[in-house]
Amino acid sequence: MLRSTDRKQGVVLLDTRQTTPAHEHSVHLKLAERLAQLFHTEVVTPAQPPTAKENFYYLPTETLIGLARYRAMGISAPTDLYGGLVSQPYMATKAISHPLPADARFPLGWTDDFARLASDALLRGYSVFSLDDAIRAAELLLREGPLRLKPVRATAGRGQTVVNNMKELERALTSMDAQEIALWGLTLEENLSEVQTFSVGQALVAGILCSYYGTQQLTRDHQGADIYGGSDLVLVRGDYDALLQLALEDHLRLAITQARTYEQAALQAFPGFIASRRNYDVARGLNSQGKLRSGVLEQSWRIGGASSAEVLALQAFAADPALTRVRASTHEAFDAPELPADATVFYQGDDSEIGSVCKYARIRDYDHP
Repeated sequence: MLRSTDRKQGVVLLDTRQTTPAHEHSVHLKLAERLAQLFHTEVVTPAQPPTAKENFYYLPTETLIGLARYRAMGISAPTDLYGGLVSQPYMATKAISHPLPADARFPLGWTDDFARLASDALLRGYSVFSLDDAIRAAELLLREGPLRLKPVRATAGRGQTVVNNMKELERALTSMDAQEIALWGLTLEENLSEVQTFSVGQALVAGILCSYYGTQQLTRDHQGADIYGGSDLVLVRGDYDALLQLALEDHLRLAITQARTYEQAALQAFPGFIASRRNYDVARGLNSQGKLRSGVLEQSWRIGGASSAEVLALQAFAADPALTRVRASTHEAFDAPELPADATVFYQGDDSEIGSVCKYARIRDYDHP
């Protein structure tokens, strides 16, 4: 049963993008419907701009930016949205995952506190907000091996470039927008090989908190690029401490600990930051000297590739109070897959932007006490 503090008048899909591809909009609507089921309400479209008096629950398409604007709509706590809210644009991107090089330019609201507090959870790298600083940062990183150049707003691994020398860097920078970098940032990071990427996160909806770890898979899109293809997650009812009670391999325990360190740094360093959906990509691989490295690549305080699995798991926990652990997975296939009998389809069709694609999720098994 919902507590009175968890009751909402309706769930609002809050699309803050200029354009949203049809396949993503379909997934967002289906997620909104399932979130509404958790609140025993419906997806609604307010006739007027919503206010705090109406007590809606929001599903934003991106991390929300601007505390005053969204507080006026009633978004002031993690219980008000599935996602996150920050005060400055750079806080919504992977730019927070690295410090600035010395004497570099920085945007409004930048703080060095985050990188200091999260240092044990970070790979070697720099964030920059100008092309000149990108060159300076690259000179430092290339002394110890190749680097990875990462546009901070790209998703699913798109747009990243491995750079071996300064000529390659200069060539890569020629196609980048200086104004985009000045506002959002650009990251340069030590390049790892033989990489495993783990997902670690939490979701809090309608009074139910779940925490999880999992692995990501790659798939090949219609252009032949290797991109995010889904996640296989183990989710528990409760917080990170409940997750760490599981029998875990050392590298998974480290990934969970690093994600929690990263999250705590954000909560301390970014005034006004709130998030109910928190996902962290943690990479484990070899650097150019063959040394094993592990660190958080980026955060996702918004709808993400694992969201369909998270929401199915939350529904399972809501339906069975005795349920303590569940395994769930998400899948993205760019051909015509043979769907398993237990698949919950979030989108299947021929999208004008990416072509034929199928997105589905599965609940794989349940564990009771």
